[in-house]
Amino acid sequence: MKTEKPSHQSIHGLKPDCLSFSEVLAQSFAVIAPTTIPASNIGLIVALSGNGTWLSFLIGLMGLLFVSININQFASRSASPGSLYSYISKGLGSTAGVICGWSLVLAYLFTGMSVLCGFANFSSVLIGHLGIHPSSITLLAIGAGISWYAAYKDIQLSAVAMLWMEAASVLLIAILCIIIWAHKGFALDMSQLTLSGTTPGSVATGLVLVMFAFSGFESATSLGDEAKKPLQTIPKSVMGSVILAGLFYISTTYIEVLGFSGTGVSITQTEEPLGFLSRQAGVGFLGEFVALGALFSFFACILGSINPAARVFFLMARHGLFHSSLGTAHSSNKTPHVAVTMCSLITFFVPAVMSLFNIKLFESMGYLGAICSYGFLTVYILISVAAPVYLYKIRKLRRRDVVFSVVGVGFMMIPVLGSVGIPGSTLFPVPEAPYNAFPYLFLLYILLTCGWFIIKRLRSPNLVVKMRQGIEEIHTKFSDTRKIP
Repeated sequence: MKTEKPSHQSIHGLKPDCLSFSEVLAQSFAVIAPTTIPASNIGLIVALSGNGTWLSFLIGLMGLLFVSININQFASRSASPGSLYSYISKGLGSTAGVICGWSLVLAYLFTGMSVLCGFANFSSVLIGHLGIHPSSITLLAIGAGISWYAAYKDIQLSAVAMLWMEAASVLLIAILCIIIWAHKGFALDMSQLTLSGTTPGSVATGLVLVMFAFSGFESATSLGDEAKKPLQTIPKSVMGSVILAGLFYISTTYIEVLGFSGTGVSITQTEEPLGFLSRQAGVGFLGEFVALGALFSFFACILGSINPAARVFFLMARHGLFHSSLGTAHSSNKTPHVAVTMCSLITFFVPAVMSLFNIKLFESMGYLGAICSYGFLTVYILISVAAPVYLYKIRKLRRRDVVFSVVGVGFMMIPVLGSVGIPGSTLFPVPEAPYNAFPYLFLLYILLTCGWFIIKRLRSPNLVVKMRQGIEEIHTKFSDTRKIP
């Protein structure tokens, strides 16, 4: 039986053994930001899947469980600030690792940008009720600034803040949903349970947005140095965040669709569905609290996105891929403060520029959120391919591991097809402009970053050796803490 020593020392200068399981779980849960779906975005998915929306979420949950199994083949054996970048480098080599690193950086930063726009838009509405109308850039700066301070100051402060904000939001929505269901007499919605009017195509199309709703569940893997018992807490957090978010999505979706039945109002046309349902149930004040909770959830997601993005930059810099200053840790805070500051500035700068060009916050949120999904999907596919290769190298490969890999890749190809579209297909139509251009912009981004890596490798022949040594050092450290009697 394999056991792990009670503590480990960080070889990167970050604060070791400071995060409990609940705090590590909060990291992944915060990037998923599950409360934003039932509070504001559920109508978009119902418009595609109809009465089969709950089934789309169930299929999404099953698919990402297979991806999490593939991730945990690595997470149960080693841990580092590099997240899936170090795992894929270990399994598929340096080039695949760099593609993963750049994909992760884009995914986390664009998630942060998208949610920062949501934070500014949502807070603008709430503050507007008080007769206060600050500029978009002011609200963007406030959201990014507070997130920077928490991430810069202390990872434990960040984790505790995310834990309480997300827990409060989830609890409020759960209470409200029970009240809404009670208002309906705890009725069973046979139209949903029998998938009335639903086709396999509609469920599959809805799965595209469902996959995006789960994006970021793996971000706890970036806390390898700071988590207590990382080989235990990180795998449990990765899988736990998928299961908790999935069950939350399925139950709230079922109740909200049931709640709108017979009201004469369409959930697909309602921007604040829980606000409407709370008024219908006679508890409108709870809807206001849920709106405030959703605002906190947006903020937690900004913070949750900056933390892993900074740690991927941090480790890649220590491997010689970026300027060495990005790989330094604060002497007293024990955080990657330079990388955190850079990520926070980028997270603020892009939405601010879009705002100056008069692109509405809500539109910016959609554009940036769509682009970030390609980064996550690339990483999820790469990690599912890397897992069996890695297990083969260490002579631990079993038949079921190959099945987990194939199924994981297969599930991820559904949203890929949905994002790109198939000309002439009714199941996977080509998205409308400008969304139809985003996959190709992401592909250009990958080609440019790969070209940059090839040039850098040619100029510095020892670069790949340094990467391998850094990743092997991490793996060896954890191999030494595991005893096999």
